Order: sequence, then structure tokens, then C-alpha cells
Amino acid sequence: MIRLSAELTPAGTSYLATGQGQPVVLIHGVGLNKEMWGGQIVGLAPHYRVIAYDMLGHGASPRPASGTGLLGYADQLLELLEHLQLPQATVIGFSMGGLVARAFALHYPQHLLGLVVLNSVFNRSAEQRAGVIERTSQAAEHGPDANAEAALSRWFSREYQAANPAQIAAIRQTLAGNDPQGYLTTYELFATQDMYRAEDLGSIQVPTLIATGELDPGSTPQMAQQLAERIPGAQVAVLHEQRHMMPVESPRLVNQVLLDFLNTAQTRQNQIKGIVA
Repeated sequence: MIRLSAELTPAGTSYLATGQGQPVVLIHGVGLNKEMWGGQIVGLAPHYRVIAYDMLGHGASPRPASGTGLLGYADQLLELLEHLQLPQATVIGFSMGGLVARAFALHYPQHLLGLVVLNSVFNRSAEQRAGVIERTSQAAEHGPDANAEAALSRWFSREYQAANPAQIAAIRQTLAGNDPQGYLTTYELFATQDMYRAEDLGSIQVPTLIATGELDPGSTPQMAQQLAERIPGAQVAVLHEQRHMMPVESPRLVNQVLLDFLNTAQTRQNQIKGIVA
């Protein structure tokens, strides 16, 4: 049995850590928290050291100052790695977490072993951008749970919602319980920063996987392909019939994709080390 207890860094970031081996850090999406990764922690911890943490403004971590940019969120991850005395890690970011992972890759490449972006956004169309800006306005006026019903309908299949009402209710409660200012600061970044330093993505030199669900309306297969085209050697995975919350809805499927990538990347890194040695 995997035993987990939340701990805090000196800056107040709440995190979970378990397993042994090469470190893998999980970054959740906007409105969620580190608990979303339960399926991945169980699946990855037998093979890797797995760390999941609450982003600024979420869970038990401190709220960001108003106007904090993506760099502030990347700095939070850097502080966590320094606290854990980990010089490098593979970073897996989901949705908004994918934007944070991209920012970390651009600002702190020396600390990155590999990059995985799950169900995230890139190069939104004018219609997509207008929709997310409207949801930002609704959140500013009515609070974090203003769009909960619509979000859950986008995130999960109808079959999964019907079969797991308690889990859906818990996620709805998580959304409603977010700190309004922390949520809004984060959501504004999610809504506007999909092209963050897009011209610099070619500088990312680590093994990279961009994955999404075939039926994810906000983080489309086309977005995944376009993002991967900017990053040298990046792989793309589009999971059949999966929606936005595929790490929660289909953890075994997602875990197999992650393990295949992580194992291949680690083998490649070991080969490179052997050549250099």
C-alpha cells in the first residue's frame, strides 16, 4: 500500500511524495489540486519517485499575488525541487499545469529531464479564445464554481458521470472551495497564455510527449500536434475516445502511455550517459 502524507516547503507549497527512482513531478489543472493524480501516483510510484503538489492559489498552497505570471508558477516548482534536493526531474503538467510545465522548461531547462503536456492548450482559435475569456468573466463575477456544471460536462463522458456520482460531486466541491482570488489569477493565465513564449519552444531539448484525448473540446488533437511541431523530437499521443479528464477517467490507459514514454526516455538518457562516460 502506498502511504501518503502532505508536507510543506518553506514557501508553503503543499506536496505529496512517494516511490523511489528518477523523480517525476505532477502539476494539476486550474480549479483542481494534487488529489486529482491518485490514479497516476498508484501507477507510477512502483517505478519512479512521484511528487504531486498544489499549484499557487489551489489546495493548501499559498495564493499568488495579484498579477503573478507564469514565471511565478514556474518558480514555485523550482522551490519545490530545491526543497527536495532534486537537481532534475521529469515534469508532467495537465491542462493549466501544462502551461506551467512549458514555462518551467523555458526558464529552467537545466532542471528538466523530460516534459509531458497532457490535455493542455496551444494556439486557440478566435472562437475558443472568446469562450474562455467569457468563462473568466463569469468566474470573476460569480466565483470559482460559476462554470462547474459546464466544465464537468466538457471534462467527463456522460457514462463516467453517471457511474461515479460521488467522485463528480467531490470534484464539484473542490471547484467551489477554491480561493476566489487565487483561482481567478490562475484562470486568467490559463485563458490568455496559450502562446507563452511560443517562439522559444524550439529551444526545449529534453524528451517530450504531448498527449490529449480524441474528444477533448478545449485541448484538441490539433492543438497537441501544433505544439509538438514547435518542440524538437516531441511525440504526440491522441487517446481514442478520451475527454479532458482522461487521467482521472482512464488512469490505466494514461499510465501506460506515461510509463512507455518515461521508460523510453530513461533508457535514452542512460545510453547518453554511457556514451559521455
